[in-house]
Order: sequence, then C-alpha cells, then structure tokens
Amino acid sequence: MFIVSTLLVPLFMLFHFVGPIPVDLGTHGGELSPCVSSAHCSRQNWSTANLQSDLETIIAAVRETPRTIIVEERDGYIHAEASSALFGFVDDLELLAKQDTGMIQARSISRLGDSDLGVNSARLDRLQTLINEMDQN
Repeated sequence: MFIVSTLLVPLFMLFHFVGPIPVDLGTHGGELSPCVSSAHCSRQNWSTANLQSDLETIIAAVRETPRTIIVEERDGYIHAEASSALFGFVDDLELLAKQDTGMIQARSISRLGDSDLGVNSARLDRLQTLINEMDQN
C-alpha cells in the first residue's frame, strides 16, 4: 500500500483542480454574497479603527501569501485566487471595504468539493489577526 500511495501522490500533484469561477463573486447591493454552506465557505465582518490603512495591510499580506494572486482590484474591492500546495485546489478570496460602516467584509470560498477542512475560515482568521494587531498599535 505504501508503494502505491508513493506512486499516486506525485501523479495527483501534476493535476491542478481549478474548478469553475463562482457566479456570485463581487458585490451585490453593496455587500459580498452570503455563504450558502459553511462547509466550504467563510464570511466575516471586521471592525476597523482605520479602514484604508487596514485594507492596505491586508492587501499587502494577500500579495505576499504563497500561491495567491490578486485577479481584480478596484476601489475598496479585492478578488484573489489562492491555490492549495498539494493538489492546486483554488479558493476565491474577496475583501470589501465598507466606508459607511467602517468595516471590512471578507469572504473565502472553495470552488470544488463539499468541505474545505476549515481552510477558508483559517485564512480569514489569519487576516483578521492583522487588523487586530494594527488596531492595538
């Protein structure tokens, strides 16, 4: 069994499981789409003391994240694609600065599968930590 798995894992690593781009990306009525299922999607709202500065910090962190590229960036909205290391599964990350409420909405959703094993929630938690650290300084 070990020999079979050692031969199959490198073979599977050759594949890149991209999946279709979700149709509900972007803003809808000034909001990011809700998560239909928490099993493969996470959405959070973050309060911020300095909206623009915190958004810039998060964008810089996203740019530095391995296997993550920003595919759309417009005033107050970011869409990035993050690929997993092993099989290249793609998740979509969205950030929206809400000037009227002084909050940042964040959404991360897997393109394929019924479960993300907590990856999307963990991604958003790491980014929220940056905001908390900025607000404490």
